[in-house]
Amino acid sequence: MQSTIANSCPNCGQKIEQARTPHNGHTATQTPHRCQTDAPEQVKTFSGFNLSPAVMAAIAAMNITSPTPIQAGAIPPLMEGKDVIGQASTGSGKTLAYAVPMVERCARGNNGIQALVLVPTRELAIQVSDVVIKLARAKGVRLTLLYGGRSITPEQRALGHGTDIVIGTPGRVLDHVWQGSLRLPNLKTLVLDEGDEMLDKGFAPDVEKIISHTPPQRQTIVVSATLPAWVKTVVDRHMRNPVTVRVATDTDSPSQIEHIVYTVDGKRKMDALCSLLNDRGTGSVLVFGRTKWGVQKLAQRLEEMGYPVQSLQGNLSQPARERVMVRFRAGRVPILVATNVAARGLDVAGVDLVINYELPESERLFVHRVGRTGRMGREGVAITFITPEDGRKWAQMERALGKRFERRVWQPARQQQRRAPRPVGAVPA
Repeated sequence: MQSTIANSCPNCGQKIEQARTPHNGHTATQTPHRCQTDAPEQVKTFSGFNLSPAVMAAIAAMNITSPTPIQAGAIPPLMEGKDVIGQASTGSGKTLAYAVPMVERCARGNNGIQALVLVPTRELAIQVSDVVIKLARAKGVRLTLLYGGRSITPEQRALGHGTDIVIGTPGRVLDHVWQGSLRLPNLKTLVLDEGDEMLDKGFAPDVEKIISHTPPQRQTIVVSATLPAWVKTVVDRHMRNPVTVRVATDTDSPSQIEHIVYTVDGKRKMDALCSLLNDRGTGSVLVFGRTKWGVQKLAQRLEEMGYPVQSLQGNLSQPARERVMVRFRAGRVPILVATNVAARGLDVAGVDLVINYELPESERLFVHRVGRTGRMGREGVAITFITPEDGRKWAQMERALGKRFERRVWQPARQQQRRAPRPVGAVPA
């Protein structure tokens, strides 16, 4: 049985009813909250958005029948041309939430680039384009993908032939701006996907320079799973009376993700990891490390021990990174050891288990890491290793997340039994 509590929206002060689940005490917003008092009721089908027949057909071809909460909350104000800040869990459908109105607002054959989507990683750029291209083709608008790690010449050629939508990473997009191959005076829509990272100190200088080349009357969209308070201060400089649409985030609604935190001696972490991998189910496993070198070394050790594993880290060439992701998505490589490059927005179906072999640098990265499992209503497990040296950092992370996780002590005598690694496709007894 559930009871309800009322909280106030930090942006507009409106009362938000939330459901409290008695068995774990967490709260989750049951419907999307829009920071405006005249927000309409949630639309139950895409036909309620007054979309063009071509876009409706493209959505139907994706086998999508009903909008998710973030789509139901964000699409109406976006179709009206309003600026929107969207916060929702990873895997909640944020890409389609902004892609549908973005494509609808693009006019076929219009002169110049009409929409620009900035994302933090090459992998996410490819993933976002996979969604947008289906809508764009149906509407007859053109799309170009820009990211580093490959020759810039084909991108320049594509831009020269004309395009309507650009999806890219900030560094490569800015390269094209400086070289004159990318001009944005007619831009209608600017999207910052994974907005907290786009506006953080790492990407912010490039993003600010790109924004300075766009018209002030553009529509601006910021979406992310985590939106710290400082983000609102930053976006106030770039957005006009934005509508905030927020649905339950990864840490708000952990019912789909079972969190297990183990205190483990640093010398026994490898034993603990092997035990978990031996007992894995039929789904994929994503193991997170902190550094490129550490991830590469860990993957090599596991491979030498017979585990079907590959690594994903920044030292790989772009073609190699793409090959790894293709194999992982297809299940041909069931174990992926990765740096945070895989934590941002990547949608991989069937990730049953996420293991934080090493703690991330921030609570935001923790949310993005564990959000690789339990996506779109599926169940998942997130396991985090805490060594004695990690104690203070983990306590700070819990405070920042606003929740405490139950901790267990790893007991190798009871739980860890060395046996041969299970090959690809093997099912545990």
